[in-house]
Amino acid sequence: MTRSIQRQIAIPQPREQVWRAITDRATLAEWMFPNDFEPRVGHHFTFQVPPNPKVGFEGLVVRCEVLECEPPTTLVFSWSAAELVDTRVSFRLESEGEGTLVLFEHAGFDLSRQFGEQAFRGAEFGWAKMLKQLVVVAAGQTANRK
Repeated sequence: MTRSIQRQIAIPQPREQVWRAITDRATLAEWMFPNDFEPRVGHHFTFQVPPNPKVGFEGLVVRCEVLECEPPTTLVFSWSAAELVDTRVSFRLESEGEGTLVLFEHAGFDLSRQFGEQAFRGAEFGWAKMLKQLVVVAAGQTANRK
């Protein structure tokens, strides 16, 4: 059985601002993790998830590949880390008035695999935290560009 994490987030900034927040390497690192991302199909990149000794987490490297990149509406990349393999992260951006509706999905969690349920719960927690930061970072970009 596979599961996915799905969220809809309304961000008051225009779609182009939000697009920059999810595709600019430095900005992406502000709300996610250090990375070597480039917004082009076929690019292989990594996220460096830092350790958290308080909970016994040693950190990890997430290996990804850009699968779709259609500015300023669609970004899809693969996501594999440790026991979690062959999952897919997608962002679809829709204009909504002067703001943006972000349709987010992280799909492909195989709960029958060893550590599958743990990976799913960890990803749910992590994405909730990161997507809240995305809203903050996108707003900061607007303030910084005025």
